Amino acid sequence: MSSRVKRRFIAGATCPSCKALDTVSLYFENNVEKLECVKCGYAESQTDDNVKSQTREKENVIGIFKPQ
Repeated sequence: MSSRVKRRFIAGATCPSCKALDTVSLYFENNVEKLECVKCGYAESQTDDNVKSQTREKENVIGIFKPQ
């Protein structure tokens, strides 16, 4: 039995690699936040600890994902 991964597409996001608009999805796999372009396959990941360390204290922000 395989479990499906819930992906959220980021409206208005541009892929850092192929520059395609609205093709970037965000999902969690094994407690790791992953970003992937469905057009070119560009992928990037960020551990949960890294996401938490970048939260802003006085804002209602869960985490900040900074593609490089």
